Amino acid sequence: MENKKKKCSSKKHSKIDAVNYCQECKLFLCNKCLSFHSEILENHTLYNLDKDINDIFTDICKYENHFDKLDFHCKNHNQLCCLACICKIITEGYNQHKDCEVCKIKDIENEKKNKLKENIKYLEDLSQKLQKSIDELKIIFEKINENKELLKVNVQKIFTKIRNCLYDREEEILLEIDNQFDKAYFNEEIIKESEKLPTNVKILLEKGKTIDKEWNNNKLNYLINECINIENNFKEINDINEKIKKCILSQKIEIKFCPEEEINKFLEIIKWEYNKCKLYI
Repeated sequence: MENKKKKCSSKKHSKIDAVNYCQECKLFLCNKCLSFHSEILENHTLYNLDKDINDIFTDICKYENHFDKLDFHCKNHNQLCCLACICKIITEGYNQHKDCEVCKIKDIENEKKNKLKENIKYLEDLSQKLQKSIDELKIIFEKINENKELLKVNVQKIFTKIRNCLYDREEEILLEIDNQFDKAYFNEEIIKESEKLPTNVKILLEKGKTIDKEWNNNKLNYLINECINIENNFKEINDINEKIKKCILSQKIEIKFCPEEEINKFLEIIKWEYNKCKLYI
């Protein structure tokens, strides 16, 4: 839907801005109409135009110059489409899905309903496991940071002995430590990303359960569209979850610096051009 102001569908209030949209009635409602509508049709699905405008499902194709109902499903793109979308006649703006495998929405009802149940089960399992993984990830990063700080302290002690000739080299290696840790253990931004996942998963889970409870033929197009939206959200969730698992698996990596006794052997011969001090990861 476009983000411009919609007017009330009532002829008497056609100049008044709409505040809600009714999914079943396919009407935009101003405050006056909303009050009357809610009294007699309390079970209808209403969208707040200030908050939910991107979620409004009008049952009409959104392609430009397409005014048909979304009665078909494209299996190639997992997308609802109208008669104009699948039209075989070559016309400008038509036949976007003419070469795809298309079926009537009714034909995929059981498939999508079963898929929804699978997704609900997946979200329930993921919701239970996700918080534990996040807690483990935080502990791993705490240990890594402790190791990093200890390593920096050891490097500072070593270079104190050769400050007059290796001050610049010390700063270079300290910087290299930070770079190596970021490279080896991922960026800590993954924690910020992962902390959003439980909420997102719960939202999808509740949405899926609501759809499952409300499943009926009168709202089939809307329900199928919501099923598709849930499926499309899984890629981002799975990508972040895989990053979390990889970080957890990396916790046994050991990080060491050159032993102090080895550095001491070089104290008498180290020159600015001498480049034997290294990190071992």
